[in-house]
Amino acid sequence: MRFLIFISVLCLTAGCQSDNGEEENNENITLLTLDPGHFHASLIQKNKLEGVDTNVYVYAPEGAELETHLALIKQFNNRVDNPTHWNEVVYTGNDFLEKMIQDKKGEVVILAGNNKNKTEYIQKSIEAGLHVLSDKPMAIDTEGFEVLLEAFQNAERNHLQLYDIMTERFNIYSVLQKELIHNDDIFGEIIEGSPDNPSVIKRSVHHFYKEVSGNPLIRPGWYYDVEQQGEGIVDVTTHFVDLIHWQCFPEQAINHTSDIALHSAKRWPTLISKSQFEKSTELDSIPEYLRKDWNDDNLNIYANGSMIYSVKDIFAEVEVEWDFEAEEGMGDTHFSQIKGTHSTISIRQDKEQDFQPKLYIEPVDEQAFSSLELEQIKKGFDSIEEKYPGVTLEESNFGLEVNVPENLIEGHEEHFSQVANRFFKYIEDGKMPDWEVANMITKYYITTQALALAKETSR
Repeated sequence: MRFLIFISVLCLTAGCQSDNGEEENNENITLLTLDPGHFHASLIQKNKLEGVDTNVYVYAPEGAELETHLALIKQFNNRVDNPTHWNEVVYTGNDFLEKMIQDKKGEVVILAGNNKNKTEYIQKSIEAGLHVLSDKPMAIDTEGFEVLLEAFQNAERNHLQLYDIMTERFNIYSVLQKELIHNDDIFGEIIEGSPDNPSVIKRSVHHFYKEVSGNPLIRPGWYYDVEQQGEGIVDVTTHFVDLIHWQCFPEQAINHTSDIALHSAKRWPTLISKSQFEKSTELDSIPEYLRKDWNDDNLNIYANGSMIYSVKDIFAEVEVEWDFEAEEGMGDTHFSQIKGTHSTISIRQDKEQDFQPKLYIEPVDEQAFSSLELEQIKKGFDSIEEKYPGVTLEESNFGLEVNVPENLIEGHEEHFSQVANRFFKYIEDGKMPDWEVANMITKYYITTQALALAKETSR
């Protein structure tokens, strides 16, 4: 049965409201949120977005995922400091995708949810003449990559913008790592490396059960199904591949057919018990679609993966692991290293750093810097201090630590609106840089090809 529900989530803005719950205003971009199954969809709206209509049209099936999304939006509207004023107008018919395309109430589709459907949503939204801002990953296998490639081609033909949400580009530690490796006095030139000794390394450990905005994160059951969420090697790795290209080859288009060589890839499972699954999802049984992964009283979730590839003859290693929950006092870990002729620039986030990211300039030979090297580094660091006031250097066990002042550090959740604002600027300009499109295509080519290779190797 088809039905329409309009929900106004604590509308605090002044102005008239129409009979269907819509508020009148003259902003120039209207958002369409499609099937928001992941909390990243709501984080796009955590802050006010300039030039964006406060009416947001949501098209989704009824259920806990929609309720969670609307509850987070309401939380943003209700907060004391800098409350938002979103008015969510919601349609929950079974034909929600077709209804969104038919209504065409806005210009920009926001996607964050089940990755099995995401590539189809992208394709159909572009075909309908809508811009798309999508959470990662936009494709989870080689078949999906081909559909995504066609969507990019359609977007170009129809002057539409298709973009993925790469929040890590706004992380101050990633930004400063990029600045440092392009400072000749500090870094020199990036070395080529080899498959056994890659010059660029990105690794991280994540956890299924954790808190977001102060509350336990409840995962949908499908999050544990790699056929719907995607394997680990095609998920978080999108951030790492994106950062490697963005940092090492800024504003350079990377061709997936001529600039990339994939050397190895592997995958392995995380074991999740029934009680852990229930704690994470608040479901009281294992869904039928996960029975294929049930073995020896555990779910075998292929959430872990690694790959070694070269880009423009520079060798890179990417690895992601997922555990269920961090031990008391511990958290996610992150390691990012880029090796140069004068120094190695590393981001470390482990027990020694109290699980908080720290940025280091490290000697190439793992010995202490000579006085001459220190003098050269400090000379090069002058331009960093000038561009980022408050950033300082001090000696550490790893060489030199780059101290980052609190005013430059933002939480991960704040980066979503920054990505959105950049995307809206691309829409305003009528075009995004060619290197952005080329590098998105290359990124998903690498991750989906790595999955195919890892599956073949494991067989």
